Amino acid sequence: MADQQADMEDNGGERPGKSERSRRKSKKEKDMPWDDPSIDKWQIEPVTTENPLPAPIEESSFAVLFPRYREKYIRESWPLVSRTLKQYGIACELNLLEGSMTVKTTRKTFDPYIIIKARDMIKLLSRSFSVEKASRILEDNMFCDVIKIKNLVRNREKFVKRRQRLIGPNGCTLKAIELVTDCYVMVQGNTVSAMGTVKGLKHVRKLVEDCMNNVHPIYNIKTLMIKKELMKDDKMQGENWDRFLPSFKKKNVKRKKKKIKEKKEYTPFPPAQLPRKIDKQLESGEYFLSQDQKFQREKADKMAASAERIAKKRKKRLSELQPPTQLNKTKNTKTEDKRTAKDLARKLKEKKEKTKGNKKVDVNEYVM
Repeated sequence: MADQQADMEDNGGERPGKSERSRRKSKKEKDMPWDDPSIDKWQIEPVTTENPLPAPIEESSFAVLFPRYREKYIRESWPLVSRTLKQYGIACELNLLEGSMTVKTTRKTFDPYIIIKARDMIKLLSRSFSVEKASRILEDNMFCDVIKIKNLVRNREKFVKRRQRLIGPNGCTLKAIELVTDCYVMVQGNTVSAMGTVKGLKHVRKLVEDCMNNVHPIYNIKTLMIKKELMKDDKMQGENWDRFLPSFKKKNVKRKKKKIKEKKEYTPFPPAQLPRKIDKQLESGEYFLSQDQKFQREKADKMAASAERIAKKRKKRLSELQPPTQLNKTKNTKTEDKRTAKDLARKLKEKKEKTKGNKKVDVNEYVM
């Protein structure tokens, strides 16, 4: 109160304003040690053995099945997997009878989220990742995504072609995808497994889904390459990139038209039964012939067929030896040669009637 009265006397009996009061801070409003602007409050501190978190009270476990063709590799490399997970306080088990891998937390686990990373590691091992590659998922900035492509295409032949298109000749397309997205990609069976950053995994998922929807991966690869170059330029950070990105137009490819089958009239009665071989033999009388008679008949048919072939060959040989016929006269020859004498006389007579005042023309003079 004494301070307020002193302030009022200094200001001529008036109370100090809010701006003057805000300058003075109470004990609660003093600067704290963590109010330093040099400290990044959003930075996530890594969890290590030196900076651990409390161990989990309850045990958490995850189990993943693996295919039979991976059994040999997993059995041989399991000691390396157990040593890698033991560093993070994770216990692991391999059950070859059930074909499963299990990871679970222990009292030595110092990072509660590492159990999720361990689950992803054994999941990648089951999808044909090597132990060296799969162990990288335990890093803080690495994530994985398993994309199921089996149900994206119904036709099996189209599915195989589009999956091969994703790999490319000698794995060139897959290598280009890895370079553009900064992710490790593995195509195995009905799934595509990817490991990398969150941003890269989004690009990989979009690229794979578009490929299975009949969009070639080269289009997305080209777009990502241009975006990667534009990100390096600081001047282009706040601008629109649409003018630099390629726009691909969809072209309608001509396909074979399916033949429309004419629908036959519906009849409730089944079609007539076709005659059997014995029925045909009964009609022709062959059924009642003896074995020798059948043999003689077949021999006669063969002789007749061979005689017909010989006659055709002889006729063809004789046609080659015959001289060629005289060529017809060309179209450029005069048509008057083909005309008869009577036609020429008639035409001259008609010409005479048309022309008046001319002399009489004897027709016989023009007759050859």
